[in-house]
Amino acid sequence: MHPLVALTFSTRVAKRAQYERFAIEPVESGFRVRNESHANPAEHEYLVEMDGAVPTACTCPADERFDGACKHRVAIAIRRPDRGSAQSPSKDTTRIRGDGGPSVNSDTGHGIHSDESDSDDCKECLPDVPCWECYRQERRGFVDQ
Repeated sequence: MHPLVALTFSTRVAKRAQYERFAIEPVESGFRVRNESHANPAEHEYLVEMDGAVPTACTCPADERFDGACKHRVAIAIRRPDRGSAQSPSKDTTRIRGDGGPSVNSDTGHGIHSDESDSDDCKECLPDVPCWECYRQERRGFVDQ
């Protein structure tokens, strides 16, 4: 099951999670997310806790203040850096790109995407939320709710 299915969030949060640039780094308890879209990214760095592949909490003010998941949790779910990197960062061969693009395999340098030919068959896309690569390539857009 895709981790986005377990989260509740607005269309606005989903769009921001897609287009803002995030640097995502595995840490022991989950992931450190820095928003590179801000003028001072160091002031916009938060920790996202995980329960398996699902981002469950974030240290950002929005996650506590508003109902639903914040853009940092949604960004983690969209990019799916759950390939064991939080549990064993030293063995991870997946690097999350800060520009929001597809993940890159460190060994091969190739992008990781389930199917670049047809977004209808893409395993990363959800009915209302496309994966980043399909959105970036304009194969799919958001469905307004």
